[in-house]
Amino acid sequence: MNYQVYDLGQLKNGQRVQVTLSGSAANVRLMDSSNYQSYKSGRSHRYAGGLITRSPVVLGVPSSGHWYVTVDMQGLRGTVKSSVRVLPSALPQYTEPSLSTVPSLVQREESNLNIDHFSKSYDVFISHASEDKDEVVRPLAYALQAEGLSVWYDEFEMKIGDSLRRKIDKGLANSRFGIVVLSKDFIKKGWTNYELDGIITKVVTGEQIVLPIWHNITKKEVIDFSPSLADKLARNTSAYTVEEIASEIADVINTSQ
Repeated sequence: MNYQVYDLGQLKNGQRVQVTLSGSAANVRLMDSSNYQSYKSGRSHRYAGGLITRSPVVLGVPSSGHWYVTVDMQGLRGTVKSSVRVLPSALPQYTEPSLSTVPSLVQREESNLNIDHFSKSYDVFISHASEDKDEVVRPLAYALQAEGLSVWYDEFEMKIGDSLRRKIDKGLANSRFGIVVLSKDFIKKGWTNYELDGIITKVVTGEQIVLPIWHNITKKEVIDFSPSLADKLARNTSAYTVEEIASEIADVINTSQ
């Protein structure tokens, strides 16, 4: 049997493994060392995972030990490419505040009195650099849609020469919740820290109105770029899956209605 295998080494109970597939559906198995040996030999074995039709998928490590991930097409047609990464563990001594602690994140009708008086067309809009679409933005949009939310994001790919403030303002005028995926590529577009900070926070009241999602960027890099941005409530794709982020956003939007 042909299969792809990833030796993850020693992992601890509770760590999470993200598997990303490109192409067809595939069988994904997360196995400890003894079960992997049984799998290789064609014997009965135990595993976490199964037939994966939607990517990415996150699997939890049930116990400490040496772990493997295999990807195979047994009983399936087509071809598949895969990648696997162990997600960083959240710091145990710190719990991120809930999004519900910032009620201004959900835009209400009366918050845009100078805009056309009609119901907002979308629940969420996502502003992002086009370089981040495949890895995080499209999966996030699909995860939000799976939560029953309507999403507008294609018109918000930020390119050099675009007016960031104008696009964000337009998105908030037509949506109830705003997201900015902040990454190295996004910052490279040339936005100043002053401009980004002003977009995420209302200048007059100081309320946070857009949720930053840090992607492939460290806390130190954010602080170096803008210390005030680093203090805003945000979510980080190194600590949360897109499904977890989408679920939390859906809860906040649905409970604010």
